[in-house]
Amino acid sequence: MKEILVVSGKGGTGKTTVVASFAYFWGPSLVLADADVDASNLPLLLNPTVVSEEPFRAGSRPERDDEKCSACGLCREKCRFKAVGEDLSFDLLSCEGCGVCAWFCPEGAITMREKEAGRLFLSETTYGSLVHATLYPGEENSGKLVSLVKRWARERAEAEGKPLILVDGAPGVGCPVISSFSGADLALIVAEPTVSGLHDLERLVSLLRHFRLPGRLVLNKADLSAEQAEELVRFAEGEGIPFLGSIPYDEEVFDAIRQGRPLPAVSTGPAARALAEISFRLQETLRREE
Repeated sequence: MKEILVVSGKGGTGKTTVVASFAYFWGPSLVLADADVDASNLPLLLNPTVVSEEPFRAGSRPERDDEKCSACGLCREKCRFKAVGEDLSFDLLSCEGCGVCAWFCPEGAITMREKEAGRLFLSETTYGSLVHATLYPGEENSGKLVSLVKRWARERAEAEGKPLILVDGAPGVGCPVISSFSGADLALIVAEPTVSGLHDLERLVSLLRHFRLPGRLVLNKADLSAEQAEELVRFAEGEGIPFLGSIPYDEEVFDAIRQGRPLPAVSTGPAARALAEISFRLQETLRREE
């Protein structure tokens, strides 16, 4: 079983469009996963039907037994996050779940309870099973939730006998991205030919080197700046990351997004054709490495 992780240095580079297009081309041979738990976009293009779901529990929140509480105010005095009000009520948005209030409560009236921080979903799509998740606003532990998404995807791939897992990673280089690198066999970097695009590429290459993960580069909207495109390709190949191909700017990409469908399902334009060629090259890469 192979796992391909698609990443980008920031949001809006076209990463999810690439993943949805590969899903269209590869279809029944894969299981899909969306590791962007803060803003899951892949379901928007694949029209999934939820098969099962479960709560994601992480962190804790305080609960008070009013019968035991003597209203001494020590919990408010000790809370450095000002999450305990004058009336000793808990402001759960300010609470960091550290447990200091429970630790110092002389009456043992406060208990820390595990809280629901998000939801984890298994869905079916036209292009195969999709595992995705939602982290509730203001919650933490995104890396832990990404790990669960990937574990569910592997279990699903094993159960279905699928040889490939395709993961739509989170943008950037933060915790969810780092977590999504675990278990991946290849990282496909989607970048744009801009000054900031080069900086983002450099950060991602540093991560790949740290985790000793092989990578490939795809340029989106590559015709916006031929000079910048050449610079990104030159940098990537100098770092041992082969260039798979370019996707031109194409207004039909936005039409596909508005329709909520993979680009090749609604277009035979230049971007869709470029994605078909890149898909073929990536499949050839995977075959050579078997």
